[in-house]
Parts: sequence; C-alpha cells; structure tokens
Amino acid sequence: MPLHSVSFVPPLCLDNVIEKKSQMSTPILLTPGPLTTSVKTKEAMLIDWGSWDQSFNQLTASVCEDIVQIVNGHPSHVCIPLQGSGTFAVEGALGTLVPRDGKVLVPHNGAYCQRIVRILGYLGREAVVLIHGEDEPANPERIQKALLADPQISHVALVHCETSAGIQNPLHNIAQVVAKENRSLIVDAMSSFAALPIDLSTTPIDALIAASGKCLEGVPGMGFVIARKDKMQAAQGNAHSLALDLHDQWVYMQKTGQWRFTPPTHVVAALRSALDQFHAEGGQAARGARYQENCKTLVAAMRTLGLRTFLSDDVQAPIIVTFHAPDHPNYDFSELYLGVREQGFVLYPGKLTQIETFRVGCIGAIDSKDLFNAVQAIGKTLRALGVSA
Repeated sequence: MPLHSVSFVPPLCLDNVIEKKSQMSTPILLTPGPLTTSVKTKEAMLIDWGSWDQSFNQLTASVCEDIVQIVNGHPSHVCIPLQGSGTFAVEGALGTLVPRDGKVLVPHNGAYCQRIVRILGYLGREAVVLIHGEDEPANPERIQKALLADPQISHVALVHCETSAGIQNPLHNIAQVVAKENRSLIVDAMSSFAALPIDLSTTPIDALIAASGKCLEGVPGMGFVIARKDKMQAAQGNAHSLALDLHDQWVYMQKTGQWRFTPPTHVVAALRSALDQFHAEGGQAARGARYQENCKTLVAAMRTLGLRTFLSDDVQAPIIVTFHAPDHPNYDFSELYLGVREQGFVLYPGKLTQIETFRVGCIGAIDSKDLFNAVQAIGKTLRALGVSA
C-alpha cells in the first residue's frame, strides 16, 4: 500500500492547446505589446527560412532599409537589428554607444525611464536621474539646466512615450536642447516609432530604439536601433556583452549580410509583411491618425462610464491610456480583467507607483469600433461586479 497516491497527469500536448484555443474567439489585445496582428502578418510566419539563405538576407536588408526610411534617416543613420525584446535593444544601445566612462542624464517620469536607470547600473555607466512627476512631460528647460550644471554628462537617454502612464515627452524640443549643449541623445521610441512623427533629418538624435511588436504591428522577438553611422563607427570596444554588441552586429552584417547568431527568422518575415501593410495603409501619418481616433473613441466612451483618465488630454499619447480605478469596495482589477477577457478583450494592469489604475491600449491591428466595443465590455463587467465609477 503506497504512502500516498499520485494521480496521472497527461503531458501537455501542443495540438490540444491549439485546438482548445481555436474553439475560442481570438481576443483583442488592448496592451502596449504584444499587439493584435493581422491575418496577413500571422500567415507570413508559415514559411521556414534558412538563416544563411540569400533570400532571408535580402528580407533582413529590406526590413532595415524601410525602418530607416520611416524616420527619414538616410543617409546619416543605419538600422542594426537585434534578437530579443525591445529591452534587449535598449541595453544594446546603451552598452554600445555610451563609453564605459560615460555619464547619462535620464529624465525620469515612469517605469521605462527607471528601467534605463537600472540598465545603466548593470552596465556600470554613471546615471544622473532628473525626476519628473508621472503626469509631467520631461521638461526641456530643466534638462538644459542639468546639462549646463554638469559638463561631465555625455549622453541623455529619453523615453519618447512613457507607457506606464501613457505620456508623450516633447522629443523634438529636447533633442534641440541636447544638440545645443553638444551632448548625445539616445531615444527609447519603443511605443512611438511608426505612430508618432519622428524626422531624423530635422530632429538631432544619435540613436533611436524600437521593436517589431509595437506600432509596426509585427510580432515580438526583434528589437532594432537606428543609429548615426559616425557614432556606431566610434563605438568599437564599448560593449559589455558579446550578444548585445551592436557595433559587432553592424560590422558583421555589413560584411556578410547575415546575422551573427541565429536570427528570429519568422519574426523578420512577419515584420516584412507588417511593413508592407504599414505602407499600404498610408505610412506613419495614416497609422497615427487611426490610433488617434482609437484613443479619442476610448476616452470619450470611458468617460460616459464615469471613469477618469490619469493624464490630461494635452499630454496624452494615442498609444495607451491610464484610467483611475473606480473608488468602490467591489472593484478588483483581476475580476475586471477576467470579465472583459470573457467578452474578447485583454486589458493591462496599471504601473503607477502611488495610485491604483489600469490601462487600455489603442494600438495594433484594431480600429475605433473595437475600442467602443471594449468599453461596452468594461461597463458590462463593472455593472456585474456592482461597481459604479
């Protein structure tokens, strides 16, 4: 007689998971990434690619060419792709472009600014943190004063759209200040690239960082850095890591057309398809307009439920919107999440430090009708919970 009985648990079968998921309607992701993608983008991942095959090398080259063109970066800038999430690319850019004795000013108004500070700590690069409120855009005048007060600051690392609150920082004005003080600007444009206007021919930026699974509406798995050629040429020997050495990646790709290590082939193929759809839609202006309409519809409809935005409209980016949680004893985000998920929409938890919030994304292969329907699902769930905003 055994001391205890053990019930048999069959091994997880991928076919069973896929079949179960196919019986459910695919949810609309109202998050800052991963995003809801189009059928065409998904279909692009049905083909396998050889990592050294010439056709795949051409695919990579075409993706990089288009990425630089979106922000009018030719001929001064180049695109260096990197395996991994956007944070891999942020760390790669900071570790490659900031010398080991460099000093970085970080205007801080959210969680992704804090992540940059954390990365710099791991890299052993000195950071100067310029604190702003979570509802306060980074201030160009304060940045200029900080640069004037400390000539040892060599770089500024800015998050363009801080999605912990959804705030848009004034990129062009900050870039002008940084250039005037003869410092180098590195921009995390993870949640703004391809949605908000950025022009590298008129806005002085040394490196712009984004990823495949954001506003280009590809799938996660590839980050990229659009860097000035001269800055990349001068970066040899800075990197702390072989895998994240963007200079080495760039030199190798120039020489061979290939990635140094196993590339995310299906991600690149999906991004090629997503870029084709981006151009067909009308490029950045059209995509930005669709997201703006999504945001406008979302905010207006949520306000009819009595829900309040954390940010004022004049600093709200059309990427993700933070809402105050209802001040009601029956409110619980996990219950709201599950109730809305059952109706086909995935929300995002809040990321602010002082108050309880939740977030709703406006980006991805979705339109204003989807956002309106999502708000109806939120309202229905709140009523079922007995919550009034």
